[in-house]
Amino acid sequence: MPLRTVPTKPSTVRRPGSRSQARPVRYAVVGLGHIAQVAVIPAFGNAERNSELTALVSDDPQKLKQLSRRYEVPYCYSYREYDQCLREGHIDAVYIALPNSLHCDYAVRAAKAGIHVLCEKPMAVTAQECRRMIQAADKADTKLMVAYRLHFEEANMNTVELARSGKLGNLRLFNSVFTMQVREGDIRVEAELGGGSLYDIGVYCINAARYIYQANPTKVSASMVKGTDRRFREVDEMTTAWLEFPGNRLATFVCSFGAADVSAYEVVGTKGHVRMDPAYEYVGELEQNIALNGKSRSRRYASRDQFAPELLYFSDCILNDRTPEPSGLEGLIDVAIVEALYRSAKTGRPLSVSLPDKKQWPTHEQVIKRPPVRKPTLVRVKSPSL
Repeated sequence: MPLRTVPTKPSTVRRPGSRSQARPVRYAVVGLGHIAQVAVIPAFGNAERNSELTALVSDDPQKLKQLSRRYEVPYCYSYREYDQCLREGHIDAVYIALPNSLHCDYAVRAAKAGIHVLCEKPMAVTAQECRRMIQAADKADTKLMVAYRLHFEEANMNTVELARSGKLGNLRLFNSVFTMQVREGDIRVEAELGGGSLYDIGVYCINAARYIYQANPTKVSASMVKGTDRRFREVDEMTTAWLEFPGNRLATFVCSFGAADVSAYEVVGTKGHVRMDPAYEYVGELEQNIALNGKSRSRRYASRDQFAPELLYFSDCILNDRTPEPSGLEGLIDVAIVEALYRSAKTGRPLSVSLPDKKQWPTHEQVIKRPPVRKPTLVRVKSPSL
């Protein structure tokens, strides 16, 4: 039976087939690994306007006990009790923070129970799994969003606006480097769980190139390095890729699990260029450097909570019956590109890709600012990086 510690607030958030909605949206966080503990769960303190954490799902009793007490979460479930969690009426949505290989199963089960889904990136391991998730949400009339936090982050969305403005001239190239040293034994280096540098951090580079160009690539190519040490017996340690976009625009990137921390991208046009360094981090400042008309300027963006904006936005989509951006389609396209890059690396040849049309792109209008959360004490979990 689930652990009950404190009473929860009543809610009448719309369920499929219902017309009425009320606040707040009640969430279960599914999976209590590093990202859930250090970022997702604390973010609910900055999202109280429309979001409430009412359940935790994990197979670790110590995590459930300590985190439920610390954050006054009234209901706790094991993974075996997940379906019970979905049907008991204590939640309206789930935040899935599980290994990549489990995203599809847990999202589909939630949708079938009439529960909305906010899922960590990458959306799934295969495009086929992504389609299953989209179809399940569509059939159940539930909302599905992929947790691309940078779609709500000021520095990245200001870069999008600059690229769209024409001030950089015609956009010619995007180049990115995203690297880190991953701890041995972390789930990110287990193939069975959907690990690998391309899935975990390369997807940020792919997504950034797409939202900067506001287009999807038509051809891709990749080369991969594996087995450089015992951490990478199963997955790619490093991947380099190029993507060809309509309008003769190129994007290139390198991602690695075996190199010093770098998190940057640069966009070059015919009249100027902009560099974000760091670009993808969720802790600390981000910095933007612009060179235009012979002049350079820099701007630093204060550290902010990048997870509360996702919750606030997604809850508003639920409450106001709006399709989220980033939707399941956004996640599907990135995973389809990742699959094509793996095929290209295996065959040694570039591949043409045919991707679904996407009309809704992130803009500065989606930016939501919330103060940074304090670094919490972790319970039986380590940072993925050394």
